[in-house]
Parts: sequence; C-alpha cells; structure tokens
Amino acid sequence: MSFTEAIQTCFSKIITVDGRARRSEFWYFWLFTVIIGVVLSLFFKEDSTIVGLVNIIIYITTFSVSIRRLHDTGRSGWWWLIGLTGIGGIVLLVFYCLDSQPGANKYGPNPKGVNGYSNF
Repeated sequence: MSFTEAIQTCFSKIITVDGRARRSEFWYFWLFTVIIGVVLSLFFKEDSTIVGLVNIIIYITTFSVSIRRLHDTGRSGWWWLIGLTGIGGIVLLVFYCLDSQPGANKYGPNPKGVNGYSNF
C-alpha cells in the first residue's frame, strides 16, 4: 500500500472500526499526522480554529485506524485502552509493529490477500 492509498483509505474509513488495517496503512497515516502537525505549527497559531478542527479529524481517524490495526493482529480494539496507562504505550507499540494474522480472523479477511504474507 502506498502513502497516498493509505491516507485515502484512512479518511474513507474515518469512523469505521470494523475490519483490519495493514501495518503500512497504520504507519503511513502516522507519518501523515506528523507532517500535518509540522505544517500546522509553522503556519498557524496553536489556538487557531483551523488547528482545532484538523486535530479533531486527525484524532478520530487515528483512533479508528489504531483499532483496525489491533484487529489485524488478532486483538480486540479494547486493547487500545491499555495505552492510557504508563507502560501500555510500549505494549501497543509492539502490537502495532507485529505482522498481520495470516488468513481471515474474526475481524475480517486479511487485507494483504489470500496467504497473508508480504514484505510490509
């Protein structure tokens, strides 16, 4: 999945937590959020209405793609709550870096294809 495909997929599924998200989709979206954050900080004041609206959209989309990424590794979206603890962020980082479960799981078919294996 390319950078632009990942961004388009994330925004087309902005409030969808059903299904699965590949690692490339998840990490490309995180890269996109960093780029947007840098651009916004360069051109707008922090208390700008535009920054607030963009942040709300980014937070909602990040939440949904994080849940779908957990689904791809075979975990419930409720694991996201462990990130609210101090050490939980490290646990989530490990989960986000894990490869997809091969084949279909209870959250849907593997987004990588039939066998479920790819380079990224």
